[in-house]
Amino acid sequence: MSDGLLVIKGDITQQRVDAIVNAANNSLLGGGGVDGAIHRAAGPELLAECRKLNGCKTGEAKITKGYRLWAKWVIHTVGPVWHGGQNGEDALLAACYRNSLTLAVRHNLKTVAFPSISTGVYRFPKERAAGIAVKEIRDFLAVERSIEQVVMVCFDDDTLHCYRQAANA
Repeated sequence: MSDGLLVIKGDITQQRVDAIVNAANNSLLGGGGVDGAIHRAAGPELLAECRKLNGCKTGEAKITKGYRLWAKWVIHTVGPVWHGGQNGEDALLAACYRNSLTLAVRHNLKTVAFPSISTGVYRFPKERAAGIAVKEIRDFLAVERSIEQVVMVCFDDDTLHCYRQAANA
């Protein structure tokens, strides 16, 4: 897309970008889904560096090297667990995207790939998450011109459909 946002189906660990974003848990010590895939692909050095970060609060972001990944950096962010939408989940999810992009700017990164944060085991509704993600990314890119491209990497067709709908709305 001409606004710097690209929505694709793929494997985030294979993206040729400056940084990939990890949908991590609060410990940053690996887990299932995207988090586990990134830790496996990056190698044990990622876990060793993450142990030194003392975790991460929901909505915040921290950065590590990418080790065995093509991406030189991994930005770890902790999305909210869905509890019905009355516990600040939307604002926390929006903060994940904003804080991750802010960290990318601080490290002079030009290209960033995101997964669909919180829509797996954290059960955030995909359509709602897609709308929040697309809005936050576009709002950020409209102000901060140093990031050239953000890629939303969707793991499956259902997620891809939700993000394409949000991007085309």
